[in-house]
Amino acid sequence: MMIDQEVKRRRTFAIISHPDAGKTTLTEKLLMFAGAIHIAGSVKARKASRYATSDWMEIEKQRGISVASSVMQMEYRDHVINLLDTPGHQDFSEDTYRVLTAVDAALMVIDAANGVEAQTLRLLEVCRARNTPILTFINKMDREVRNPLDLIDEIERTLGMATIPFTWPIGMGKQFHGVFDLQHHCVRVFHPGADRVENENEMVINKLENKALIERFGENFIEARQEMDLVRGVSPEFDHTAFLAGKQTPVFFGSAINNFGVREILDALIELAPPPKSRQSIQREVPPVEPKFSGVVFKIQANMNPAHRDRIAFVRICSGEFKRGMNLKIVRSGKEVRTNTVVSFLSQRRELLEVAYAGDIIGIPNHGTLQLGDTLTEGETLHFTGLPFFAPEIFQTVEIADPMRSKQLKLGLTQLGEEGAIQVFRPHIGSSLLLGAVGNLQFEVVTHRLQHEYGVDARIAAAKYQLARWITANDPQELQRFIDSNAHRIAYDAVDAPTFLASFAAEISVAKENWPAISFHKMREHAGLVFQTQADH
Repeated sequence: MMIDQEVKRRRTFAIISHPDAGKTTLTEKLLMFAGAIHIAGSVKARKASRYATSDWMEIEKQRGISVASSVMQMEYRDHVINLLDTPGHQDFSEDTYRVLTAVDAALMVIDAANGVEAQTLRLLEVCRARNTPILTFINKMDREVRNPLDLIDEIERTLGMATIPFTWPIGMGKQFHGVFDLQHHCVRVFHPGADRVENENEMVINKLENKALIERFGENFIEARQEMDLVRGVSPEFDHTAFLAGKQTPVFFGSAINNFGVREILDALIELAPPPKSRQSIQREVPPVEPKFSGVVFKIQANMNPAHRDRIAFVRICSGEFKRGMNLKIVRSGKEVRTNTVVSFLSQRRELLEVAYAGDIIGIPNHGTLQLGDTLTEGETLHFTGLPFFAPEIFQTVEIADPMRSKQLKLGLTQLGEEGAIQVFRPHIGSSLLLGAVGNLQFEVVTHRLQHEYGVDARIAAAKYQLARWITANDPQELQRFIDSNAHRIAYDAVDAPTFLASFAAEISVAKENWPAISFHKMREHAGLVFQTQADH
């Protein structure tokens, strides 16, 4: 099959939500409906050791939360779907932000009882900045939830985009009877508790005006019909171009835990979400259908298989075709990568990969040669942009109980820093490493992983610093002068990008006044090559 045909078959999207909205459950059910798995690992049934397929890390199994992004590939209706499940907790937002640079669409999951929550809004701002198309699934309609009209209004107000209901709920909680399918002019009847994908927990009634529906569902049907007519009267027609531009979002109602509404989401992803698009590099725009391979590393994960102490670089293919054994160049370093053991994913399950195309996510075993943001090509010099790193908001020092484990500590922190689980800073003066994060839970996860994956019992303590800014200057000598004059406040991150540390915001203000030729950055892009202009004002 030609490359352009294969690219058209691809759909690559991320699932985003606030914690506990049901994102991991929906991920399981999408995999089950597509035939990728046969039994969904219930998030609630952890005593039976049936963990969520997308939660593979030991701490995820213990805590029941997603703390690392997972990649899953499946086939559905002759299409290849690359699904990226992201952490919902705000302390892991950096990982999610980077994942969102690797997808062509997003599926937003909203808890019908809570509406749009803070973390959802932050993630949607990232999607909006990239004009990422968004589909919306309002989950948990089998519980006592908010009025659907209020939910629709809140989405429009807070997210600033038009909502186009594709389904509309009939009742809620114990009185949830199903949905109107506005695209196919039918009613899909809800049957709670069924667990077979084949019957999809539903029965389809093809006449919306059927008097039997009123007799069957009573006031719930009449009220839902009135709400639906009201919404259709004030909502614009669905415009696929506006959806692709991130200005409209199709809305679906359902109950992921009961398998209800899942099939409609899968169908919408195939029919509405875009295939891979052209991606911008510093040098030029790169179409996905051009024959030469190019890709970008958007995630690195250590110890997916603890028995092998492996590190996997997740690469989004931006153009062309991957073939096992082909030579790929790391543009940053000029080194070549061997591709005989490249894998595809179904979360922690991996298979050797023979061929892949633009839009696919592939895993390259990595021993420190690949970094977040690296561009891989067949030889051309390209630098894909847009992979963000945010200045830490919390700093901690790290000590170990057993000094004989210092080597393991350094190895663990190096690898965890490479994957972006935490930011590790090496002070210009002194040898004690500093850990930086945007949320406290990151430190808890790192401490747990150091103990269980590297055999290091680490103690984390507060550091005197609270702020960090990456520093650049047009004149390298001026930058070196600044570093020499402020050596006690300088540290280097995982890619040796120099960073200015401060205990108070006023210290940064003073440094800016005294050193006008130095730029201070809240965010940097990949490999220290390109710094965002988001400086302090």
